[in-house]
Amino acid sequence: MEQKKNEEVWLSEHFRLSEFTRSGMAIRLRLANEPSAEAVENLRQLCEHVLEPLRRRFGVLRVTSGYRCERLNQAVGGARNSRHLTGNAADLHVSSSEVGEKMYRFAQEHLDFDELLYEHRRSTGTRWLHVSYMSAGRNRRRTGRIILR
Repeated sequence: MEQKKNEEVWLSEHFRLSEFTRSGMAIRLRLANEPSAEAVENLRQLCEHVLEPLRRRFGVLRVTSGYRCERLNQAVGGARNSRHLTGNAADLHVSSSEVGEKMYRFAQEHLDFDELLYEHRRSTGTRWLHVSYMSAGRNRRRTGRIILR
């Protein structure tokens, strides 16, 4: 029932709350991955300032990890102070290295963000862009590239 409710909540023109709370791991572990009102507002800000501009430039984006409750964050090996815990971060699927590079450069040059990390897992070939956004004036504009085994 709760997932159905989240499917109906729009955070911005193109993003629903359910895209940020859906998790295969949460389903397997039977965790209620439900954000607080503050986390939902943080997700709205992330969508408005980072994800919508990326979508306008690159088309449909697939969120692979958004909000994480504490137990889910632990289960996936997330950092203890992860921005995912507060609704300030999302990981976006990157279809190829070329698309990933373009998205990374566009965000770096045109968007306000707290963190922008281009990540690649060699063992699977998976690539994703981690983006986070804090309220205006609090963004560090931290960038990086991470290669995992």
